[in-house]
Amino acid sequence: MVPKSLIYAFVSRGGVILAEYTEYSGNFNSIALQCLQKLPSSNNKFTYNCDGHTFNYLVDNGYTYCVVADESAGRQVPIAFLERIKDDFVSKYDNGKAATAPANSLNKEFGPKLKEHMQYCMEHPEEISKLAKVKAQVSEVKGVMMENIEKVVYVLC
Repeated sequence: MVPKSLIYAFVSRGGVILAEYTEYSGNFNSIALQCLQKLPSSNNKFTYNCDGHTFNYLVDNGYTYCVVADESAGRQVPIAFLERIKDDFVSKYDNGKAATAPANSLNKEFGPKLKEHMQYCMEHPEEISKLAKVKAQVSEVKGVMMENIEKVVYVLC
C-alpha cells in the first residue's frame, strides 16, 4: 500500500476548476478552493500549511495547478508533481480547448492523468527527489553562468 502523501489535485483556469482528482474525503478541496481565490495571478509557486497538510500551487500562464499533500511528503514531491501535471496539461491542451472549457469539463479526460501522476510520484519519491536536486543544481549553474556573462559583457563595453 502506497502511503497517503498526495491527497487531492486540480487544474484551474482562474477560479474555474477544469479537472480534479482525489480518492479521499475531507474538506481539503474547499480549503484548496479558498486558497485559490486568494492567489496572486503572477506566475509563481506557493505553499500554504493547514492541519498537517500542505496546499501547493503552481501558477503559470493563467492556469493554476494544485496538489494537497500530507506534510510528511515534504516539498519536493508535491512541486515535482505540479511540474509534471503542468507539462502534461500544456502538451495536451495547448490547442486552446482549455481556454474555453466549462467547469469540471476536463475531469473525464484529465482526471485519470492526475491520478496517474499522483501514483507515480508517490511510488517513486527517491527518483523525484534526485530529479529535483539535479534541476536545482542546473538552475544554480545557470545563474552563475549568467553572472559571468554579464561581467564579461560589462568589461567589454
